[in-house]
Amino acid sequence: MAIDHSAHRFGGLLLLLLTSACTLGPDWAAPDKPAPDAWSGITAPATKATARTGSVTVAEPVAADWWSIFNDPELTSLEARAASANLDVRIAAVRLEEARAQRTVAGAAQYPTLNAAGSYTREMASKEGIFSAFSSPTQGASTNAAGVAGGVAGGVSSGSAPASIFQPFNLYSYGFDASWEPDFWGKVARGIESANASVLATEQARRAALTSVLAEVARNYVQLRGTQRSLAITRENLATAQDSLRLTQDRFANGLTTDLDVNDARVQVGLTAAQLPSLEQQQSSLINQIALLLGAQPASLSGELLAAQPVPPPPPRVPVGLPSELLLRRPDIAQAEALLHSATADIGVAEASFYPSVTLSGSASLQALQFSNLGTWSALQYGFGPAINLPIFQGGQLIGTLELRKAQAREAAITYRKTVLGAWHEVANAFDAYQAEQRRRDRLDEATRAARLATNLARQRYQQGIADFLSVLDAQRSQLSAEQQLADSTTTVSTNLVAIYKALGGGWDSSVAATAAPEPTAQPVPVVAPPT
Repeated sequence: MAIDHSAHRFGGLLLLLLTSACTLGPDWAAPDKPAPDAWSGITAPATKATARTGSVTVAEPVAADWWSIFNDPELTSLEARAASANLDVRIAAVRLEEARAQRTVAGAAQYPTLNAAGSYTREMASKEGIFSAFSSPTQGASTNAAGVAGGVAGGVSSGSAPASIFQPFNLYSYGFDASWEPDFWGKVARGIESANASVLATEQARRAALTSVLAEVARNYVQLRGTQRSLAITRENLATAQDSLRLTQDRFANGLTTDLDVNDARVQVGLTAAQLPSLEQQQSSLINQIALLLGAQPASLSGELLAAQPVPPPPPRVPVGLPSELLLRRPDIAQAEALLHSATADIGVAEASFYPSVTLSGSASLQALQFSNLGTWSALQYGFGPAINLPIFQGGQLIGTLELRKAQAREAAITYRKTVLGAWHEVANAFDAYQAEQRRRDRLDEATRAARLATNLARQRYQQGIADFLSVLDAQRSQLSAEQQLADSTTTVSTNLVAIYKALGGGWDSSVAATAAPEPTAQPVPVVAPPT
């Protein structure tokens, strides 16, 4: 029996290529994540706790549902609904599904492709086509296409061809074909590595969207309660101004004052009442904004949120975790690192494009003119062999692509450093703002108590006739201003606490994030060999 030595030679060549294969491009190494051991200069010590609440930041574990520290059941309910219904989060979840699908597409390149095909055709050869070269001289011109009598036409000797060759015939065929491109230079492996990193970046983008939405719900809810407090203060001051108006009207009727005091009191009533429409509009706008965050129609939450409630106060101790956790848990930092990983892997893909690619292909099929003969071994035809593609001249495309990928990797590295630095600044500013606003609120609280006392004294002196009405108006204006500023500051303290948790990246696990979209199925990262 004859031995096909070509198959052995081909197998040896393939084995040589496989054993010499390598993965091009730089191997990924996660950037350093230096962090201080403590929130030095940021966390206020207990001796600086404010007099009202004593609320200080402490290096203690943060719960995933960080908003629960406000101890407000309504806020907790809104956060749970926003996590599952917010449209931005749902869009981010769909984008994550898209990234996983793209990873599947990239991973398919490492496997062979196998196709099955079957066909039936009814054919007839052209009498003026290629088969006419085989016709006898009596069936056509004695001179061939080259003008040589009885010679060779197109390299094919003329001769006698049976007339049946020009008759219609049936052709049946079915079989399989397969191809595979071995990843000698790691191009596919780097592509899968890049796709895996892109999936991680998209997952972190979804977490960033969720963190932002949860913070926005809390911020809008706190501002809503603050606006409702401002409405209550304005209505209380309006009632006081109306009492002053009646007092001046009574005194004017008894000849104890002039109509100037009456008009001044009426002006004060009008100015105070003029603040109500804008505050009511702000209340409606905040309710609608919360509804939008929950994916609900405008005014759909009015029945639930219109009743006034106090501003959720911060707890005495605010857990903020450890500094080392910040770089691990902020989704924008994790996303920037994943994008840097993807850009680094893309360099390997670009470098591998300079090297030859080998495609192994083969096919086997059965072909017969009669359907009854289609299942016989004599109908078998096959072919196999390698194809090598070596890029020689691409007009600078490969070089340009490689330079582009390297520049993109450098940009991603700078973006990562910028994101980390911005995170530290954001946290530091949030902590400083939280403590500073608490000190401001305490001073406003003292000023408000003094303003209320001044208003009562001014009214008493006016009723006793030992002071003019201008002192009453000044005292009322000062009281209204102090109370409004105190309400705004109280609201700002709680919103600054929300800003702290947003800057920290929300909670410290993904249990809440899982409510917005399913967690991705774990995919193994391909193991790539170091460059040779």
